[in-house]
Amino acid sequence: MVLKKYNKLLSISELALKVGLINPKNKKPLTHTLRFWESKFKQLKPTILAGGRRYYADKDIEVVKLIIFLLKEQGMTIKGAKMTMNKNLKYLDETKSSSIKAEYYKTQIKNKSKKILKRIKKLNG
Repeated sequence: MVLKKYNKLLSISELALKVGLINPKNKKPLTHTLRFWESKFKQLKPTILAGGRRYYADKDIEVVKLIIFLLKEQGMTIKGAKMTMNKNLKYLDETKSSSIKAEYYKTQIKNKSKKILKRIKKLNG
C-alpha cells in the first residue's frame, strides 16, 4: 500500500514568520506584504478555505522565498521581479549555473550552511 505524503499548510502568519517577514519594532508578521504580493504575482496562489483564511503549501512557500530573493538579494523592483517570473522563465532554469534560480539556490545553501556552522560552534563552545 502506498501512502500519499501530505504537506502541512501554513497560515499567512506562520508563512510570514517562516520567511522572515517580521516588523522589527513589534515583532509581528507582515501579512499585508504577502497579500500585496498575491495581487502582483500570479504564481502565488494560496488555498483559501472557509472564512477566507489563506493557507500556503510548499510550492507557495518556495514562490515567496523566490520573490524575497529577487526583491531583496537581487535588488529588483516589483515590476522587474514580476517580469522575471512571468516572461523570462528560461532564466529560472535550475540547470543553468548563471540563472537567477541557480543564484537563489546557492544563496539558500549558503544561509543554511551558516546556520549549521553557528550550531556546531555553540556545541563546541
